[in-house]
Amino acid sequence: MTPLRCVAAALLALTYVSPAYPQAVLPERGRDGGLRENVYGLGLAVGAASGIGLSFRHHLPGYFSYQLIGGIIKVDNRTSYAFGGEFQYDFIRGSGVRFFAAGALGYYYAGKGGGNEIDAPGRVGAGIGAEVPVQGGFHFSGELLFTYFSDGNVLPLPQVGMHYYFY
Repeated sequence: MTPLRCVAAALLALTYVSPAYPQAVLPERGRDGGLRENVYGLGLAVGAASGIGLSFRHHLPGYFSYQLIGGIIKVDNRTSYAFGGEFQYDFIRGSGVRFFAAGALGYYYAGKGGGNEIDAPGRVGAGIGAEVPVQGGFHFSGELLFTYFSDGNVLPLPQVGMHYYFY
């Protein structure tokens, strides 16, 4: 192929290329700053207040979102599981970062047979968090929640998650 044909083929290919937009970027805000449509996310989350495991997140139109988390591991006769949920309220949501307040509930179990070996299985947390897009459709979130354990202890503990968003 001659150099002139190569240039012509490249220019022709550029005319047929359309920009691709990843599904996972949160859509534009409405007039009041909140989301205008529902956005869903699937991923993994780890936290002392809201649970450990697979995670489903739903951003509602406006400023609120919720997250459901659950995971189970069974080896021989020993079972461990955690499940929980979290509510979030967006303070700031831009193209590069989202800051939010979070409230969480969770329950943890570890044991053989019928007895829970965890001293404080119930957890409640409240605090703040941030989320940033990483690459493609993935977003990474980190939170710092003051976590109340059912045995009376209160600790400031981190939580992390990674989600892929879709509409």
